[in-house]
Amino acid sequence: MSLLALLLPADAPVADYPFVPADVALYHRTAHGADTDLIDAQTWDDMLLQPYSAQLAHETSIFGQQELHRRLQRGGRDAAASVVRVRALAADAGQLHLLHKTCEGLRRSDREISEHLFGPAAPAKPRWAALLHCMPPAFLLSAVLALVTGWLSLWGVVLALWLALMAVQVRFRDEAEEWGRVRNSMQQMLRTHSLLAKLDASPAAPLRADAARAGRINRAIGPSMMRHVPGAREYADWLWLQNIRDYFNGREAARRQMEFLRHSFRLVAALEADIALARHLTQTPRHCWAEQGADVALTQAVHPLLAQASPLSIALARQGALISGQNGIGKSTLLRTVGLNLIVARAFGFCYADRAVTPGLPVYSSMQSEDALEGGESLYIAELRRARELLALAARAPAIFIIDEIFRGTNHLESISAATAVLHTLSASGKVIVSSHNLVLAPLLADCLAPLCVSSVNGVLRVAPGVLKETNGITLLGARGFDQTISAKANRVYHWLSDYMAQPPDCAAIRADLHAELQATNITTDSTFM
Repeated sequence: MSLLALLLPADAPVADYPFVPADVALYHRTAHGADTDLIDAQTWDDMLLQPYSAQLAHETSIFGQQELHRRLQRGGRDAAASVVRVRALAADAGQLHLLHKTCEGLRRSDREISEHLFGPAAPAKPRWAALLHCMPPAFLLSAVLALVTGWLSLWGVVLALWLALMAVQVRFRDEAEEWGRVRNSMQQMLRTHSLLAKLDASPAAPLRADAARAGRINRAIGPSMMRHVPGAREYADWLWLQNIRDYFNGREAARRQMEFLRHSFRLVAALEADIALARHLTQTPRHCWAEQGADVALTQAVHPLLAQASPLSIALARQGALISGQNGIGKSTLLRTVGLNLIVARAFGFCYADRAVTPGLPVYSSMQSEDALEGGESLYIAELRRARELLALAARAPAIFIIDEIFRGTNHLESISAATAVLHTLSASGKVIVSSHNLVLAPLLADCLAPLCVSSVNGVLRVAPGVLKETNGITLLGARGFDQTISAKANRVYHWLSDYMAQPPDCAAIRADLHAELQATNITTDSTFM
């Protein structure tokens, strides 16, 4: 064992530092900007993408986590190449284990660095920093001369230099400590870069030519050897300003090599994300590689966050879908299953299903609108705000819109009327998948939304064409302890209302009016650009 190895501290254990979601999202925000998001904040929450991301990132460093987040956000812009790599890794257990082990050092990083690499450039090293190496020797020399000669005037110089050393240490100590954490993450990245380059592995082939350079930069940004000597660190810092000198020198070396550091980050993060996806798939029995097509077709699809998920199949051709079903049957779960699979197919190329055909469109949702007491926003106002956001997104580009129980916050008649108008307009620009207890929406929107009903057959959920025939809202009154008199009264009112509203005799006239209004709106809009 070399003397250097004896002096250097042992590698810290792998810690899997718990980074907060805001840290994970920094790479996407700093490298691509907020205006490139293809998944907005509400869709991210509705589709449970935060816990899903955590599941994907098991035993993955901040580098891989940030790359997985970026791919989810940006969709399939560069998914084709990663699909080839992930499929190859998933099929080669030995190679997958070797690469995962090689990247293990990345998990010792406790500071995300994308903000430093892709954010605003760091300032250049100040000119006066060159004097830092002179101050400690000058202090010691003046102190020795003062002791030897006894000149009182020299003690004034000693005091001035001492105060200057302390002032520099106090002023830059926190920045130096923060840089130490950033530097540690950079060095783990560069070390992994070098290790991967030495492997005879096709996923690491682009890294081979960079191995020597990564090593040189690693040494250039690293701390001096004095700070590694046991017991000498405090003396090196307070007497020789070694931490401050390392801070300025290391930051300047990193600034000069910024393009390579960014290149290293992208390659290492992409490879670790591929490893995470391949490991995830090897532990996921039900998955398939998605086929591209204009339709949506999922066969025996499940939600990956549900341990005992009941597989469901759904197929949508030209139209979207209006989904009905009894209370508690699983309509919201179906929507989340469809939405998450469409997002994952676009980002990673696979689905949690036996077979999948997906159109590769962005997905937007409205599933969790609530009263907001802090902002004074009622449920209906929150629903209106979200509907307006979806309409604005639909005007930008085609998309898939997933909506659960639209406009619950107002009365029945206005809810149906507003829902019809919004859903009809959204359907003209994309594919809408909506669940609702307002069954009258089925005939009103029959030309753009195919009615589908979720039911349980022998304990197995299935999705079939049609509208719910037997509701259970009133039946649940008795099951939940209400008196039979309450149920009887509710049934009488229900049957009376059904005669007037549940099955209107003819919706053709109102559908024609809706189409005429939409066509007139499109003509008016188009004419403004002529």
